[in-house]
Amino acid sequence: MPKDDPKEPKNPKTPEELQKVFQDFFGKFGNVSFDIGGMDAPTPDDDGEKEVEVVESQSIFDFDLLPRDVKRHLDRFVIRQDEAKKALAIAVCDHYNHAKQMRALEEENGGKLPDGMEYQKQNVMIVGPTGVGKTYLVKHIAELMGVPFVKADATKFSETGYVGGDVDDLVRELVQKADGDVEMAEYGIIYIDEVDKLASKPGMSGRDVSGRGVQTTLLKLMEETEVPMTNPMDMRAQMKAMMQMRSGGGSNKDTINTRHILFIVSGAFSGLEKVVQGRLKSGQMGFGAEISEAVLDGESFREVETRDFVEFGFEAEFVGRLPVRVICEKLTAADFVKILNDSEGSILRQYEREFEAYGIDAKFQPDAIEMIAQLAEKEETGARALMTVLEKQLRDFKFDLPGTSVSELIIDRDLLENREAKLKEFAELGKRVDVKKTRSEVEIWEKEFSEKHEVSVKLDDQAVLALAERATEQGRSVLQVCRERFKDYQFGIKLIEKNTGQREFVLTPDAVADPDKFLSEMVVLSYSRDSDASPAAENDA
Repeated sequence: MPKDDPKEPKNPKTPEELQKVFQDFFGKFGNVSFDIGGMDAPTPDDDGEKEVEVVESQSIFDFDLLPRDVKRHLDRFVIRQDEAKKALAIAVCDHYNHAKQMRALEEENGGKLPDGMEYQKQNVMIVGPTGVGKTYLVKHIAELMGVPFVKADATKFSETGYVGGDVDDLVRELVQKADGDVEMAEYGIIYIDEVDKLASKPGMSGRDVSGRGVQTTLLKLMEETEVPMTNPMDMRAQMKAMMQMRSGGGSNKDTINTRHILFIVSGAFSGLEKVVQGRLKSGQMGFGAEISEAVLDGESFREVETRDFVEFGFEAEFVGRLPVRVICEKLTAADFVKILNDSEGSILRQYEREFEAYGIDAKFQPDAIEMIAQLAEKEETGARALMTVLEKQLRDFKFDLPGTSVSELIIDRDLLENREAKLKEFAELGKRVDVKKTRSEVEIWEKEFSEKHEVSVKLDDQAVLALAERATEQGRSVLQVCRERFKDYQFGIKLIEKNTGQREFVLTPDAVADPDKFLSEMVVLSYSRDSDASPAAENDA
């Protein structure tokens, strides 16, 4: 038998040796590095096998919600859009009831479905302008279901082989969201926004990289296919998967089935209304033909047919995989008022918390809420406009009021319409000293000092006023100024206590004006007086 050629590479037996082989090989093509982390070699006492923890989730397979239960949940977070909520609630309940039934039948028949069992998934297409709650609806449905949820923008994908994302990665991301539980991932929800951007442009020749090719790829996923656990184009992921198999770890499955994954897509579909109106008017002739402005509202959406989506630029097969189609209506000022007052995710709660962090109690009045809603409607960006309007209207108040004596902010229409005048009023008010609030903050510092250093230090009323004035000048809280000016007082106080036995001290305005000088004089007096003398009394004299 010929001897081993010393130049011939040996078969790698450990992850480190394998990594070196890859480094040597791919090093010929440039600076390529591989880090096969987390793949420990089997230890002698585990026989190369690792225990894989499997987390079972029974929430989907015990599904018992009714459509009205789902809608009631969505009503808490999204205002209006009743038809969209009903359609989504029915689609979701039908989908997961079917999944529950299929699982039961498979268990009864040894992992196989009975012959003749057919089911078309109720994938959903949502049409509506920006900011009307499309993403919010899908997000809260996924939370209610307890299933992994992946949201993506259709514009980031391209057909395989071109620069851009791979749509199969959406399915793989479900596994990540399910913490590696492939079975749970196979019952997740994938939501693709701005799907209208995939429509092919009329008259386009050649291959449409970002449109038709992605539609075709999505067709397989929305029906049923097996998606590899790792992207074939991702060398790093392939190497990691190989090492997991070698070490006995990882999932037992190497593919993800999309049969029970619910797909929901959405988009503004700007221009679809013109397609619909053009078709409806094509049969109208003569002077009696009705001419109306093309606006895709709930009424005109009822006239939308599959051929309109095809005319818009979608493949017929793609539209056919999305049988449930709903519209989210454009929001009005009245809707914005309801969102601000009734939605659990109201932006007003966020602003109240933000002012509260600065010690300011912000209270929104009904007339201010109506004004904010009216301004938001003019922005024409849906509910997102509420943040835009609030930030613009309250920016100066957030900047100027923190650190002043202002502790309450009543936000009404008068304040919003006369911001500059109100800010001047608050500037004057901020200069006034709130003795009660100042005293409460000083008492916090006095308590902290007493508990930490076991001596009593008090500020007299005049010292409290002097401290408040200084805090107002600096635009800081009284507590902050107090902690800063007397931060090293414990050393002098302890020395005086040692010299005289005194355990109670009173600070005067002189201590606020020049803390070091005041404390130094107290220390000097402690050396020259008897132990029963009072330095504070001497200062008062």
